[in-house]
Amino acid sequence: MSGESIQSGASGEPFFQTRGVVIVVQDMETYDWPGLARRAGLTTIATHIFPREIADFVKTEKGQAFLERCAALGIRVEHELHAMSDLLPRSLFEKAPGFFPMDEAGNRLPEYNLCVSSPRALEIVCENAVEYTRLLRSDTGRYFYWIDDGKPMCRCPKCRGLSDSDQALIVENAVLKAIREADSRATLAHVVYATTLRAPGQVRPSEGIFMEFAPISRLYDRPFRDREARSGDYPSHGELLDYLDANLEVFGGENAQALEYWLDLSRFTGWNRENIMPLPWNRAVYLGDLQCYASRGIRHITTFAAWLDGDYAARFGEPPVEEYGQGMLAFAG
Repeated sequence: MSGESIQSGASGEPFFQTRGVVIVVQDMETYDWPGLARRAGLTTIATHIFPREIADFVKTEKGQAFLERCAALGIRVEHELHAMSDLLPRSLFEKAPGFFPMDEAGNRLPEYNLCVSSPRALEIVCENAVEYTRLLRSDTGRYFYWIDDGKPMCRCPKCRGLSDSDQALIVENAVLKAIREADSRATLAHVVYATTLRAPGQVRPSEGIFMEFAPISRLYDRPFRDREARSGDYPSHGELLDYLDANLEVFGGENAQALEYWLDLSRFTGWNRENIMPLPWNRAVYLGDLQCYASRGIRHITTFAAWLDGDYAARFGEPPVEEYGQGMLAFAG
């Protein structure tokens, strides 16, 4: 059964309004993800990892072919990006170290993020976000310019009283205002992940900021509703769900999105391509997780599906993307 026929059935609009995957350049270059997404009844494919990398890809013949095929099949394209190192180029550090975050010992660090108390640093971030918004226009109007992956924010005297979540939200509020110059429909994600699990307490989100919850440290052989489940020293499922609920109180649930890892082969192999194996897909856990999110009013769902590419399909067969998509389509709410 095609995705088109499933979606246009008698049950009306599916409960989950966004049914997506997040993939990397090699996946797009070597596998027919638009066709697979259409068969699975997905709505959205998001590109990943860095703005400059994706901007370079979409200029290529393969990049243009990918975008054209998505458009022809009715698959919307977004871009979920670890953005800060491209929005504030690291090359600026030598001339302007004050643009960059300070650690607890008082050292300015060029490797990641920014000092949110530097007005000029924020201006540069916003200027570059506008440029990338023009280069990488979102079909949905939703944009994802995340802080650097799992890295702390600034501990300078002006910033240290603000949590990483508050600092990230200062950046996001400024970026959203700026990118609406390039796309008046723009909304922007605040990612709840790693250093930003705790809800912001001192900064309020502007209208148009939505929450994206990415529980990378959870277990995938245990349902999320199993509150005692825990991976090592990371937060338990229950603690992660408490973080989710606290953030829903701040950001609201109407546009909230869960960014999951059910199909993320890169995560299951420890981000080492030498460890490629069949994806450890657990349908029962997945279906229970859908209920867990739906009970909180979350109707936008996507998952990383990195490294499910042409090589994977040749070795192990088609990944379980249709089962993933049809699970959401069959969900009654």
